[in-house]
Amino acid sequence: TMNQFSLEDHPHVALCDLLKFEGWCDSGGAAKIAIEQGRVKVDGNVETRKRCKITRGQVVSFAGQQLTVV
Repeated sequence: TMNQFSLEDHPHVALCDLLKFEGWCDSGGAAKIAIEQGRVKVDGNVETRKRCKITRGQVVSFAGQQLTVV
């Protein structure tokens, strides 16, 4: 099964914050570097915008891990 990240009542989450909240990166700074380096994919495509708004239904993958935003 794929992991899920719940937005709860929020319309979106910034990509760098998502990596930090999931524990995939130790800090927001580390998350931003990973994104800048092209190591993060959104819906299968490399995403280099650090504060890209991630919304429900999108799939984020990083370092062999993947989740769906719900």
